[in-house]
Amino acid sequence: MSIRLLVFDSGVGGLSVLKEIRRRVPTADILYVADDAAFPYGDWEDEPLKAHVVATIGRLIAREAPDAVVIACNTASTLVLPALRALHAIPFVGTVPAIKPAAETTRSGVVGVLSTPGTMRRDYTRALIRDFAASCHVRLVGSSELAPLAEAAMRGEPIEDAAIRFEIEPAFIEVEGRRTDKIVLACTHYPFLLDRLAALAPWPVDWIDPADAIARRVVSLLGLTAAPDAPLAPGTAQLTSGKPWPSALLPVLARFGLEPR
Repeated sequence: MSIRLLVFDSGVGGLSVLKEIRRRVPTADILYVADDAAFPYGDWEDEPLKAHVVATIGRLIAREAPDAVVIACNTASTLVLPALRALHAIPFVGTVPAIKPAAETTRSGVVGVLSTPGTMRRDYTRALIRDFAASCHVRLVGSSELAPLAEAAMRGEPIEDAAIRFEIEPAFIEVEGRRTDKIVLACTHYPFLLDRLAALAPWPVDWIDPADAIARRVVSLLGLTAAPDAPLAPGTAQLTSGKPWPSALLPVLARFGLEPR
């Protein structure tokens, strides 16, 4: 059974989700779309961003006819999923902050959430905390710089340790002698900085990346059979700006079996 998936993000962070989908269902025909024309989403106001993403994905669905769409972006997912599901009959899989698993596994009861400013202020995020982490102390940190830093790092540009440390340190707190022990990576860009995050952390924590859970949801929702040993099907990647992909990112795309369009 051939499945065509559209994987959508504001930039290249969604490749962290695509990687796990590829690992579980390598035979899927995947189009990866990075909305570079509107990056970064975290700086947008809610209503203009919602209108933009709904319209952009609508055009992509009409042109590409995917079997399902994966919104590999927390900022977009927490805002546009209801509208997209009301407009289109195909399945949508979103990416939302992994607050529930963090709350279920914390030992100290102190959880950090690293996100964009848009995800941090979203009612959806607050509802996750209310519903699943009411007994925890949750520190929400909305960084406007960490996603661009991750994009730069993926292009091979040098990133100062101090710049990363400045963005993550507010997520590390002590509450009545208990320290943060789980940090939710609530932006799909952030896993690409994971080695640097771990090295620069004030103390060791568990970093919660939801990418594998999203991939498992895709497999379950579409009734697929995971086939990790199957040959990798070729995929394509495009930028909404219509510009060619930066040469520094071509090796990254190739690593995930994607050809630039």
